[in-house]
Amino acid sequence: MVKKIMAQCYIWLILLLMYLPILVLIAFSFTTATNVGEWTGFSFDLYTALFKDEEIMRALGNTVLIALISATISTLLGTTGAIGAYYHKRRVRRTIEMVTQIQMVNAEIVIALSLTVMFVFLGTYIFKANIFSFWTLLIGHVTLSLPFVYTSVKPKLEQMDPSLYEAAIDLGATPRRALTRVVVPEIMPGILSGFLLAITLSLDDFIVTAFTRGSGLLSGEQTIETLSTLVQAKIKKGPIPTEMRALTTIIFLIVVVVVILVTIYQHQRDKKTRKPGLSRGAS
Repeated sequence: MVKKIMAQCYIWLILLLMYLPILVLIAFSFTTATNVGEWTGFSFDLYTALFKDEEIMRALGNTVLIALISATISTLLGTTGAIGAYYHKRRVRRTIEMVTQIQMVNAEIVIALSLTVMFVFLGTYIFKANIFSFWTLLIGHVTLSLPFVYTSVKPKLEQMDPSLYEAAIDLGATPRRALTRVVVPEIMPGILSGFLLAITLSLDDFIVTAFTRGSGLLSGEQTIETLSTLVQAKIKKGPIPTEMRALTTIIFLIVVVVVILVTIYQHQRDKKTRKPGLSRGAS
């Protein structure tokens, strides 16, 4: 009994240490004080000022667009790659998994520098121009998040009954139809997890963005600014804009809602998959 209480206290302590800074930030998003720790009265002024700040809104729009586009591409490539490796020979599958793991444990600065050197080489000797733009930034984000999508989808493929695909082919389905109607629904939780993870990595990234960005998106002819690069630029000149406290609060609440919805979806899906087995066992 004592061990159980101590274990629960330890878990709650860890959770408190993890979320206390976020809760403090949320609390001070409802005051206009410049410094966190000073309270000048409850107010929604930071949220009003947030949506009037064109610079932050532009950076937010760039960040969201890059995250959605790169996450979609990474999910498509990572899912097809995981499926192809799963149905390939064991030697090829092990090689792909090893290459993927190297990319995951590799330092992000190495990825950023490697991409920068490659883009400079291509721009200097192939295209004869500066090629840094939205496309180089997109390639960088896809390169960063692709291995994580692959790793999220692979366990679901291993948990799937391999005879399902063969049974669909034997029943007359084409390979494409068997893939979309049988395999993809079985691994959908892994695909969804990989998509959300890719979005998180893109939203959170600074190093790859700083090294590979150029002009484009909502910034037009100017260099693309994301939330991470904007905050870094603001820190060089002075304190972080107070409106960022309101923005981080909104982002945190959106993430909480998304996690709850995904958890509910997976729980309902697990219940549906367990019902046929229970009914056959009862009969």
